[in-house]
Amino acid sequence: MVSIMEPLGLLLLSTIWLLPSVSAFYLPGVAPQDFAKGADLPVKVNKITSTKTQLPYEYYSLDYCPPEKIINSAENLGEVLRGDRIENSPYVFQMKEDKSCVFVCRHEKLSGKSVKAFKDKIEDEYRVNMILDNLPVAMRRTRDDAVFSGYDRGFHVGFKALVESSTEYKYLIHNHLSFKVQYHGDSASATSRIVGFEVTPYSVKHKYDGNWDNKNIKLTTCNPNDKEFNKHQDPQEVVADEELIFTYDVKFVKSDVKWASRWDTYLLMGDDQIHWFSIINSLMIVLFLSGMVAMIMMRTLHRDISKYNELESQEEAQEETGWKLVHGDVFRPPSYAGLLCVYVGTGVQFLGMTLVTMIFAVLGFLSPANRGGLMTAMLLLWVFMGLFAGYSSARMYKMFKGIDWKKNTLKTAFLFPGTIFVIFFILNALIWGEKSSGAIPFGTMFALVCLWFGISVPLVFIGSYFGFKKPAVEDPVRTNKIPRQIPEQAWYMRPAFSILIGGMLPFGAVFIELFFILTSIWLHQFYYIFGFLFIVFLILMVTCAEITIVLCYFQLCSEDYQWWWRAYLTAGSSALYLFLYAAYYFFAKLDITKVVSGILYFGYMVIISYSFFVLTGTIGFYACYWFVRTIYASVKID
Repeated sequence: MVSIMEPLGLLLLSTIWLLPSVSAFYLPGVAPQDFAKGADLPVKVNKITSTKTQLPYEYYSLDYCPPEKIINSAENLGEVLRGDRIENSPYVFQMKEDKSCVFVCRHEKLSGKSVKAFKDKIEDEYRVNMILDNLPVAMRRTRDDAVFSGYDRGFHVGFKALVESSTEYKYLIHNHLSFKVQYHGDSASATSRIVGFEVTPYSVKHKYDGNWDNKNIKLTTCNPNDKEFNKHQDPQEVVADEELIFTYDVKFVKSDVKWASRWDTYLLMGDDQIHWFSIINSLMIVLFLSGMVAMIMMRTLHRDISKYNELESQEEAQEETGWKLVHGDVFRPPSYAGLLCVYVGTGVQFLGMTLVTMIFAVLGFLSPANRGGLMTAMLLLWVFMGLFAGYSSARMYKMFKGIDWKKNTLKTAFLFPGTIFVIFFILNALIWGEKSSGAIPFGTMFALVCLWFGISVPLVFIGSYFGFKKPAVEDPVRTNKIPRQIPEQAWYMRPAFSILIGGMLPFGAVFIELFFILTSIWLHQFYYIFGFLFIVFLILMVTCAEITIVLCYFQLCSEDYQWWWRAYLTAGSSALYLFLYAAYYFFAKLDITKVVSGILYFGYMVIISYSFFVLTGTIGFYACYWFVRTIYASVKID
């Protein structure tokens, strides 16, 4: 029997094997660091981002103050794919030493090119991202009634303001940053750990006494003790050939927050009550429906099998109806059997990658503190799971009496990844054309191709070799030489309708969670409740299996034995609803204005939906295959 348990057994071993290496790779990046008083605290800068364009850019693509030498921090593969570009900056603090009105740099005259770049980024609501001790900078968010309601990541490049008695806008830049660094002190060692990093940006047209060439120059527009500092200063407008001065304040505040809890501030940026209530409500509904479906199927099948096994005479046997009548055709290989084997193998690869990734995430190895860790883990696990893709595809291909296993293996290794790579390459070319930091460099693209051809493809061949060497799976009943004629089906049992109906319940199991996942991806928020996500994924698997089994049972009862592809498409059709929901989310929740950004959104959602189709389709197919083998092995057939 082709069982998913064989690949999953190997999957468990691979999880145990990969666990030490992955933990060793990710944990050092989030180890606590102790700072003595006066120790240097360098602030790093990351990409600037916008939810309106979804195109990140490097920090120094704008005319910000550069350090003497710009140094790129070490990046993992996931950071590069996410568009992160982490670099050093001239902002350097000293632990527990407050400073006010620190001069950073001065642009004597802004060029027209710099002005246009600043105005474009202000128009598209770009936000600046900074990092201190692996903590992203956050800005306090308040409601209209001035009540604190959480934090936003980063701060805006600037803002627009109407000119008095005019319809024209001024573009004002945030050139003065007031930082607040929270620390948790250790009285025993006289060292402290950074537990918070906040910023309040201001737009200030700086004034000073004397000429700038004077070394004793003093800015007269900085007063950190003024609680209404921003109201007492003229804002700095972005105008060509005008002076622009950057400054900052830093204040250190002792906090009771411990280092282990310092990320809680960032993870509570959404409305958690709605989030938790929605997830629990969805889980309860899906569990209730799944229990009802399982109960109905068990009672109905038990009655059918008992009735078929009690038939005594040939006359009674000739009067049989229902699913037993098609026993001679139910295991007949389907059309395009090789393609089905390829998709089933790819689905096992996806299932393995998803399960292991979620195990790592639940154990805490892929927390948001590890930038790019989740994407790196998924990519590497996908490559190594090629072993199970080849094995599963070859086992099924041999069951269908296929003989050209090498051709089948090549399709398994190249069909799905090749399609995704072509789409990804086109989207990357569009990002490159926009000169965004989100474009994957040539070296990284070459590394991805090397991972694909150098590791994934050989592993697919190794798995396929061992899968094809094993004896072919024997069917529980013999297949007739002449295919049985399929009777006319009722409208509700026709393939298109039943397939579309079958995808609704799996999508219903995940669509609430899908909202938060899309929000984290496209609105640049953190997704962190991996425990709930894992539960939702398990319920998705159960739902895909049960709805496919139910519809397959109805199909066989109506004497339609062509169940192979329909089983795959029934659960896989949930990907169609996922894409339709993504389209609704685009128009209802996002404020994307650029055509290129819209193409990128739908391009990436096509990739996600296609992957979801392969994953859910494979789960439904294996469940249906197990069900069909079980019921036909349970009845007496002469």
